[in-house]
Amino acid sequence: MIQRSVRCPVAATLDLVGDRWTLLVVRDLLRGRLRFSELRASIEGIPPAILSHRLKALEAAGVVVRRAYSEHPPRSEYVLTAKGHRLGVVVGALANWGEQFAESDLALVDNQCGHGVNVIYHCPTCERTAPRSRVRIVGANAR
Repeated sequence: MIQRSVRCPVAATLDLVGDRWTLLVVRDLLRGRLRFSELRASIEGIPPAILSHRLKALEAAGVVVRRAYSEHPPRSEYVLTAKGHRLGVVVGALANWGEQFAESDLALVDNQCGHGVNVIYHCPTCERTAPRSRVRIVGANAR
């Protein structure tokens, strides 16, 4: 990890997932593609060595766990941890933005009703949503 004078949560998150491929790996794990071959087929253009490196980095960070599904030949699948599932909000926010401002063929929808959804800010202490205009990043001691 990079040593910084201010430990910014955005910069720290980007250190792990801010490359070209990692959030696409998380996106497809969220979509149920758990095996290396499935991930490689669904993430257009990812070289196998990069996919392997990203999966190892996500495993080291506690975002995924690897579990064997075959011993002969040895094969593994990758499952998001609770920490990894929390990145779904990040992927969802990028999907929302992409639906509005980039060309896309996919949409973020509620699996039950089929309608499009938005990612929102929510204060778990006050149990209410917070409009973007009220949200800001402050020093941890300023809370």
